[in-house]
Amino acid sequence: MGGLDELLQVLVCPKCMGKLMHEGDSLICTVCKLQYPFDEDIPILLIDQAKQIKIEYDESSS
Repeated sequence: MGGLDELLQVLVCPKCMGKLMHEGDSLICTVCKLQYPFDEDIPILLIDQAKQIKIEYDESSS
């Protein structure tokens, strides 16, 4: 996913407008902890398809 780093500079969580981080085969919001899946390398940023997760991120490390 070559352009994903550049894309993450402009994409935000559609629910809370929080920062998104790439992890594995999904994007994770560091604020509301929603996990958005990829479908054929395309992030699916639909709230109804996101999963709530329980992971804490240290935003200062990114």
